Amino acid sequence: MLFGIRRSTVTAKAFRKFALSFPEATEGSHMGHADFRVRGKIFATLGPKEDWGTVKLPPDEQADLVDEDEGVYLPAKGAWGRGGCTIVRLRDADAKVVQKAMVAAWRKAAPKGLVVEYDAD
Repeated sequence: MLFGIRRSTVTAKAFRKFALSFPEATEGSHMGHADFRVRGKIFATLGPKEDWGTVKLPPDEQADLVDEDEGVYLPAKGAWGRGGCTIVRLRDADAKVVQKAMVAAWRKAAPKGLVVEYDAD
């Protein structure tokens, strides 16, 4: 059990808690829903009803995630999706997979020096 959630179950509360566990992560909002940022750069969001989230991944990691469980993980529409923005259907997602994806999203958005500090801990 990770962050108090059963395997294959991700709640909006757990998604938020994990996003905010990273160094310098903050919660803000845009377009009517929560987003999670590191030094002003968004790395994850929650949908307006908090039944889905997104993580911003490198496109190759997005492809791997979508291939792993299509329908649970899918590219966002248009340029956002082509750039790595990946939708996660929370209730069907595996917590460990979502957490791994969020680490990759935070690492992509965070300044290199902060990533080095994170890796050293």
